[in-house]
Amino acid sequence: MQNEPIEVTIRVTQVLEKLNIPYLIGGSLASALYGMVRTTQDSDIVAEMQLEHLQPFISALQDEFYMDDEMIAESIRHHSSFNIIHRESMFKVDIFIPRPRPFLQSQLARAQKQTFFFESEVSAKFSSPEDIILAKLERYRLSGGVSEHQWRDILGVLKTRAGELDLDYLRKWANELNVSDLLERALKETE
Repeated sequence: MQNEPIEVTIRVTQVLEKLNIPYLIGGSLASALYGMVRTTQDSDIVAEMQLEHLQPFISALQDEFYMDDEMIAESIRHHSSFNIIHRESMFKVDIFIPRPRPFLQSQLARAQKQTFFFESEVSAKFSSPEDIILAKLERYRLSGGVSEHQWRDILGVLKTRAGELDLDYLRKWANELNVSDLLERALKETE
């Protein structure tokens, strides 16, 4: 996995941790960690930010990242997403402020700490392999089933983690998220 996306993303998660904001890294960084590596133009973080986190978050990162405080505030208010761009590398970090729902609580509870060694040891919480599959199945469905990247990421994690995945958990949440048909199709394709 490339160092720069991880290093830039971990810089953001360190601030989230200092502010005690529950978060996890998802998207292509998480699917590459558990499945097939692919280049990415950005990273995805799910974070339960509140308005009281706004100023400390901006203060901690504004020297290193381009950011729009009003866009961040609107995203927090409306449970949407915003992005910040690392000034030196131009790497983009997308931060999703989710609406509370049971699947989110399950994802956050099951997030797995991963450690990396650069100049020093750093770590961050990543979505579990099962949860990244489920999140990508949901995104695939929302895209109308046309996102090849999402589908390849799903198959990559299923193939690489075959025999390690909690299939009961996957099927339970796939049913809750209305993606059971997609999960079964992906499982058949990776047999």
